[in-house]
Amino acid sequence: MSRRLSLAGQLLALQTVIVCVVLVGVAAVSVAQSTQRAEDQQGRRAVSVAETLANAPRTRSAMEEGSVYYIRVVAENLRSASDSESVVVARADGTVVATADPAEMGDRYDLGPSDVLSGRSWTGDIELGNGRAAVAMAPILAARGSRVLGFVAVVRPYPGVWDSLVAEAPNLLTYLGLASVIGVGGSLLVARRVKRQTLGLEPAEITGLVEHRDAMLHGIREGVVGLDLRGRVTLINDEAVRLLRIPGDALGRTLADLGVGEELLDAFLSGDVERDRAVASAGRVLVVNRLPIASRGRPIGSVTTLRDRTELLELRRELDLTRHVTDTLRAQAHEFSNRLHTIAGLIEIGESEEAVRFVHRVSSSRSEFTAAVTSTVRDPSIAALLIAKGSQADELGVDFRVDPDSSLPVLPAELSTDVATVVGNLVDNALDAAATAVQRWVEVSVGLVDGEVEVVVRDSGPGVPAGMEREVLRRGVSTKDAATGQGTSDERGIGLSLVHLLCTRRGGDVTVTSAGGSTFVARMPADPALVTS
Repeated sequence: MSRRLSLAGQLLALQTVIVCVVLVGVAAVSVAQSTQRAEDQQGRRAVSVAETLANAPRTRSAMEEGSVYYIRVVAENLRSASDSESVVVARADGTVVATADPAEMGDRYDLGPSDVLSGRSWTGDIELGNGRAAVAMAPILAARGSRVLGFVAVVRPYPGVWDSLVAEAPNLLTYLGLASVIGVGGSLLVARRVKRQTLGLEPAEITGLVEHRDAMLHGIREGVVGLDLRGRVTLINDEAVRLLRIPGDALGRTLADLGVGEELLDAFLSGDVERDRAVASAGRVLVVNRLPIASRGRPIGSVTTLRDRTELLELRRELDLTRHVTDTLRAQAHEFSNRLHTIAGLIEIGESEEAVRFVHRVSSSRSEFTAAVTSTVRDPSIAALLIAKGSQADELGVDFRVDPDSSLPVLPAELSTDVATVVGNLVDNALDAAATAVQRWVEVSVGLVDGEVEVVVRDSGPGVPAGMEREVLRRGVSTKDAATGQGTSDERGIGLSLVHLLCTRRGGDVTVTSAGGSTFVARMPADPALVTS
């Protein structure tokens, strides 16, 4: 298999072709100019020879006296001396009296368009058997007066193309040498510069790298977006187009022009390094990692990667539901075990009547709480969840209350699942916060307000730090101190992000306030038929 030329070889070959093309052009122009100069020169020489013979006094006298022999000798000598094709002398009536060809003696000379008989010299072109030639005619005037006695016609052939090329050969060889030196030197310099700018890679290698990069870029599962210093898209793959829900022709356009939301714009255009920043966008939670890039110490833009964490949060929601059930069973088992121990102890010390009263008191308390929940919350899934959270609160020593003004009907299955997830995460967050306070209490209110399912969870905990009310929702961060265990319970920053995602996906919202504890208010639009029922 033949080896491909290197970049330097290709540039040298291209430069050689250019030099040859230019040289051919220069040669054609030079030959044309040389031919034009030769034709002008031959015409002037023909006129000069014709006028020299016609204006000689002896020529005039010989024409007046009819001395044909003298005229023939002089004409032939002048033809040989001037290296002309022919020198013809004819009388005014066109009869040839002197020529190098004896067969033409006495013939009529064809004047053609010449006006030499009017007493003026004339030049023109004629066709010979081997090419074109210049012809000049000069009148022979009488010694006295302006009578035309005859004329002299001189023919001088033009040089051919080959003759002109041979004449210009020294100049053309000079041009060729200079052009070759300049072309080869220039191509080597250009090749060296291009090689330096392409990091020593050949064109085929660059093409392979680009093709490999495109295949890899569009093959990975993460979204990749490259931006320049002006915020214009310089690089984007299919996954990023899908996650951002932007047009495919995004190259060269800004993210704002493409309709990307403000929070995502802030993540893309921030001057800092972004690592695992969670951003809600179009019903999805995207994890953004942004890294500024530089070339040779000069900043040129940034590269941002996107991962879809929505599926992870959906899995977290399902796990949360399972965890709620497990926690409920564990809390109830623990509570039941403690009460059994209490009853057993009372019986052992002979306080059977107190044991009976304790059983009635516990049964009445749980029944009242269950009745209070089920009377205000008609949806069985959410009611069961609140009852389970009550048991969990008892285990933590937290006073768990359900607002008696709550009023929630039975919800559609999908909406009920989402509301249960919201309630469970907010209550868990509130229980952990209240467990660190002096006064431990959590209050929950659920109901339909202005066509929306509203969930309000209040706690007596330390509250969300000022300025982080939106951050704990939008970015999925946690305010819990890993060392002390103080703050909210959203340890991985997932629970509140999931709450915010579910609400925004349904067209609702979540608000947070801190005044004597935290208050989370989550709203989700309900089915109009449910509202009017």
